Amino acid sequence: MDVKNDTQKNQYELKTPEGMAVAVYRPVGTHAIMFTHTEVPEALEGQGIGSKLVKAALEDVKAQGKMVIPMCPFVAGYISQHHEYLDLVDPVQRGALNIS
Repeated sequence: MDVKNDTQKNQYELKTPEGMAVAVYRPVGTHAIMFTHTEVPEALEGQGIGSKLVKAALEDVKAQGKMVIPMCPFVAGYISQHHEYLDLVDPVQRGALNIS
């Protein structure tokens, strides 16, 4: 299962046998990506699909040299548990989202 960035739909996608898992985003200028929503097929919830999706999305954003604005609670939670991605989030936003 590979994560793809569908730039036409502004979402990272992970196709599964049960349906599409998505991490929806909005570009913010040329320097940042705002993640707004993550969705995983109900039958796959709690099986790590969302984490795999978000990890791949964050790696792609990092490779692009952009910042992340994690408005989606799942993305914010993932970053708070995986500190290697904290540098993608502006320090002011880290405080506002209680990401430490």
